[in-house]
Formats: sequence, structure tokens, C-alpha cells
Amino acid sequence: MVDNHYFKFTNSVVVAPLMAILAIWTVFWMELQFKMNLNEYGIYPQKLSGLRGVVFSPFIHGSVEHLYNNTIPLAVLTASLFYFYRKIAWRVLILGVLISGFFIWAVGRPSFHIGASGVIYLLASFIFFKGIKTKHYRLVALSLIIVFIYGSMLWYIFPIEEGISWEGHLGGFLSGLLLAFTIKSPVPPVKKYDWEHEDYNEEADEFLRQFDEDGNFIGDQKEEVTGEKIKIVYQWKDKEKDEKF
Repeated sequence: MVDNHYFKFTNSVVVAPLMAILAIWTVFWMELQFKMNLNEYGIYPQKLSGLRGVVFSPFIHGSVEHLYNNTIPLAVLTASLFYFYRKIAWRVLILGVLISGFFIWAVGRPSFHIGASGVIYLLASFIFFKGIKTKHYRLVALSLIIVFIYGSMLWYIFPIEEGISWEGHLGGFLSGLLLAFTIKSPVPPVKKYDWEHEDYNEEADEFLRQFDEDGNFIGDQKEEVTGEKIKIVYQWKDKEKDEKF
């Protein structure tokens, strides 16, 4: 019951990822429909005009493949964020996008950086490190799931493939790590058993009273009955005497 107070399904778990997916697909549809190219609204490092991409770049994608590859991870991770960390979800998203965007602008290569992959790295990083930090069993389990599903993404924070904004991936990863340790989130208290409390009295515990000081179980043992020894006398018949009568 305690966990249900913290982890509760709300409309935002569905609405937030749905809005994110609709936004990126709508922008791409508009580019095709009106034959526009919005890449110039991406982040262009070290240029003042490139700062507008900090806000707009997550919505812009270069191809259908690029858009599709970002759709499912963005939906899954956004839903996870709003389910497990709903009270700080918007703060994580807004601050994470701004921090990672400024990181790209400061250290990125001179090119337009676009796509929601930076947000995906932000969410994956935050959910993983926050779960490990809290040590709550559900959040740690979520962290392990993130590693299992998206662990291979870690390689793309390095410049291993041409044409991919590794700066955006690295910026998102570092932003998630930073926010995981700086933004406080309410976490369910760890359930403690009676024997874990400081005022616990072992002598009053009915269960422990069934064991002796050496740990031997004595609950079902019955007291030994002591008494006089019983003497058994066997009588033998003399066959020859019996035949005379």
C-alpha cells in the first residue's frame, strides 16, 4: 500500500509520451507536406543563432528512419519517468533538455545537431542512476531493465560513427547523471521487520521463544516422563508335565 502512494498510474503516464510522439511526427509531416527543411533550427555550436536549437532541435529529424528509431525509446522512457518519478518528471525533462542543449552548443562540431536522441539518453541516464541511488527495490529493478534494453546505446556517446551527433548523446547522458544526483525525489520508505527496530525485544517474541540459546527448536518437544522401571517376567510351560494331565 505504501508503494502505491508513490507509484501510481495517472493520465500523464499516457498523455506525456503521446504528446512527445505526436510532436516529433507532426513536425516531420509538416516538413514533407510543405516541402520545408527545418534543420537550420537545430543547434549550431558557437553561433548565437544556433542557441534556438536548444529548444527546437529535439523535434526535428532528418529522415523517417531517424524518426522511427527515436519513437519507441522516447515513448517507453517518458512513460517510465512519469510513472516512477511523476512529481519531478517535468523538471527533469525541461532542465535536462536545456543542460544537454547548452552542452552541445558549447562543445559540438560546427554542424546542425537535430533529433530527440539526446532526450532519450537523458531519460535513460536519469532513470538508471536515480534508481541505483535510491536503492529502492522497484527502482533498482527498473534500472536493470534499462541497462538490459538500452545498454548498447552507451557506445554512441563516443565518436564511433560518422553522421551521428555523439555530442548530443554525451550531453544527454551527462545531464541525466547530474540531475539524478541533484534533484530530490520522494521515495517509499524501506519496509522494516519487527526484529530490525532498535526497541525490539527478543524475549517477547513468540517465534524466538520456540528456540533455546543454542538455536535448537524446542517448540514441539514434550517433557520426558520419568518413572519406575517395568520388570517383565516370562513364564515357561513344561511340556512333559502338561502331557501327564
